[in-house]
Amino acid sequence: VGAVTKQTLFPPLMPAGRPFRVSNASRSSRKGIVASSLQELISKTLDAFLISAGIVTLVLEEDGTVVDTEEFFKSLDDNTHFMVLEKEQKWTQTRNGVAVRQKKKMGVANITFDLYKLNPKDFIGCLNIKATFYEIYSVSYDIKCMGAKSVLRKVLQLMSHAAQITGQFLLYTGTYMLQLM
Repeated sequence: VGAVTKQTLFPPLMPAGRPFRVSNASRSSRKGIVASSLQELISKTLDAFLISAGIVTLVLEEDGTVVDTEEFFKSLDDNTHFMVLEKEQKWTQTRNGVAVRQKKKMGVANITFDLYKLNPKDFIGCLNIKATFYEIYSVSYDIKCMGAKSVLRKVLQLMSHAAQITGQFLLYTGTYMLQLM
């Protein structure tokens, strides 16, 4: 009689359930689920989302970390956001609530050209050329054209050098032709 009275007065304590939020892979549906263990959360998630396949993966919604051990599950806070993934589904990152697809990375280099002005009086402005190789190494170079006078001066210097080279070429060609004749 004492044992029966003891069981009725002091039932065994069940661990208190903790609240969690679970969404599907497309984040179109969210459900609030209370569970005390990982296995209970998975079974209630299957019932809530009407998933018939028993093989699912539970991941953290914020970074895609797989929750597969009871110890890790116990270390998580209440109201943690989970995502349930069926087979062939993958976690995708979100930016401001919108799912972002990681674009497939192809190619070796990425080259960008940025044209900007430091001062409104600048004639052409500045050109920044940036090349990134294998998404690891990056090289950048700035070409600055500060004013119309400096641009004109550089163009005249270039034309002067080109005229000198052309004159030297004509002189040497003329001298060679005289020697041949």
